[in-house]
Amino acid sequence: MMMTEIFMTKEKIQEDVDILVQEVNQHEIILFNDEVNTFDFVIDSLVSVCEHTLEQAEQCTYLVHYKGKCAVKTGEYDELKLKCTELLNRGLSAEIV
Repeated sequence: MMMTEIFMTKEKIQEDVDILVQEVNQHEIILFNDEVNTFDFVIDSLVSVCEHTLEQAEQCTYLVHYKGKCAVKTGEYDELKLKCTELLNRGLSAEIV
């Protein structure tokens, strides 16, 4: 094996490890359906709290309505905790998984 092949192999292994570490540290905010909040309120909340586009927020809202829940944000736990707390403060049902 040539030295460049060994280096490329080590580099590729490190890249794979970095990707796995990123995937392990990813969590999701799951938003649950309720019979209290309006579509417009949920859409507005997703836009302002989760930084969704209007189209993303509408799609998530429909998924929540018809499927009962939807992952609305993915990221590291510390980043999601504040967003999930804000959704809860607005009266929405959400949790981090």
